[in-house]
Amino acid sequence: MRKLIAFSMVVGALLVGGNARAEEQPLGDKVKKACAKELSTFCKGVPQGEGRILACFYAFEDKLSDACVYALYDAAAQLEQAVAAVKYAAGQCKDDLQKFCADVKPGQGRGLACLHKHDKDVSQPCKDALAQTGLKAEKSEKKAAPAKGEKK
Repeated sequence: MRKLIAFSMVVGALLVGGNARAEEQPLGDKVKKACAKELSTFCKGVPQGEGRILACFYAFEDKLSDACVYALYDAAAQLEQAVAAVKYAAGQCKDDLQKFCADVKPGQGRGLACLHKHDKDVSQPCKDALAQTGLKAEKSEKKAAPAKGEKK
């Protein structure tokens, strides 16, 4: 049953081409690579979408390689972290979103882009949450003023 939950979290979000801010390689690509044998053997010809890949994995869950199962669980854990980060940032930025971005259609990063557009006016708790979660690149520290007599 735990496998089914992990599969449902991962397959729907990843095998249809989504990313969850993986370090170097999109999570979907990692899962596809680790589960390549399963996808080409058991799920060959299964069209993506509407949970069909998930159903295929579920049907053959006892035949999935350890590498595939690990990749699915790892991706599920990373997705869970990403969702928690977005949820936290959204909570911290709720008032700013309502104030500056009420007319922005949700989805596809438009709310985040709106917050970035209004960066100077966004509250400090929102800015901090975006920086802490990696949803906004932290600005590099300002260079210290040169000491007296040094060139700029």
